[in-house]
Amino acid sequence: MPALSRPTRTLTVLLLAWATVCVTQQAAYAGRGKYDANAQVHQDADAGPDGKISVTAGGVVFDRSDNGGGGSVGALTAASSWTPPACWYAPMYTPEQLQKHLEPIWEAESTGYQWDAEQRETYNAADEEKGFNKDKSGKGYWWGPYVNKSYPPGWDSCTKDYFWVDTGDAPPAGIPNAITPEILAELAYAEIRVPGTEVTLAPAEATKVNLPTWAWLDGARFKPVSVTASVPVLGIEATATAEPFALSIDPGTADAETYPASGVCPLGDGRIGEPYAKGRADETPSCGVKYLRGSGDGSFPLKATLTWKIHWTGTGVPGGTLPDGTFGATQDVVVQEIQAVNR
Repeated sequence: MPALSRPTRTLTVLLLAWATVCVTQQAAYAGRGKYDANAQVHQDADAGPDGKISVTAGGVVFDRSDNGGGGSVGALTAASSWTPPACWYAPMYTPEQLQKHLEPIWEAESTGYQWDAEQRETYNAADEEKGFNKDKSGKGYWWGPYVNKSYPPGWDSCTKDYFWVDTGDAPPAGIPNAITPEILAELAYAEIRVPGTEVTLAPAEATKVNLPTWAWLDGARFKPVSVTASVPVLGIEATATAEPFALSIDPGTADAETYPASGVCPLGDGRIGEPYAKGRADETPSCGVKYLRGSGDGSFPLKATLTWKIHWTGTGVPGGTLPDGTFGATQDVVVQEIQAVNR
């Protein structure tokens, strides 16, 4: 086979190992929701019946028990160009596991004899007692690259060879994206799920032209939600919390006015908007819309988007903020003309 450049061969080895990891992960589904500290640190499992624990690649455990619920929950969209890490480095293999993964790759000579020979020497593979750091079993891990499951741009940028880190030590200086509480917070952000944002509109009978229509969200459903991400073998964790902040209303037509005029209804007294009460149809709502023409035989696509403020805390660090997130929904609104009879 043609000779490969060193970076290309490094990535090839890592991708082959990653493919093996994916196969290994399939077996982990049998133990859904349960984290076994003695199992491979890169195991993957869905949440258990209680939805509380989910183990995913990278040695990261997600606790989603304080996440949003309901049938219309969804993931936040960052209000900026920010995205979670595309890849990161974290504990991946014990000495025995690394040997089990690499030796079949070398034996297949898929990356070239010379490269395989260099790799065997790098990991001292010929020494049955000390090869792959087997004399340090239980005292550390081989770290390796993990990839964001959505494979965003840059997912293949973590091409550094496996490196050893003793238990209790920090990874070598200069390692980009070595797992930290902040990276855990960013990964937790991507796992946050919030309730759907279909608003209640009133008066309930029908929306009329030139009459204020009140809009509000059920305060009981819109409370702070959070996800905690941790790496058990390192004893670090971070919690990302999303708090409802403001509701933006787009009436779905230029022939409408919003309350307030900006179309942004802030959170107040633990709720967004104010429930309509009988007899207040002619009052100006704190949050709502007034349509200036009817929708005819159709409807207007009113879109309600809730902005969530995100902050995080982590092991040994004060934490901070992450970019705002948004989640919205569109609902059809029929607007009727008011009929007047002249006598």
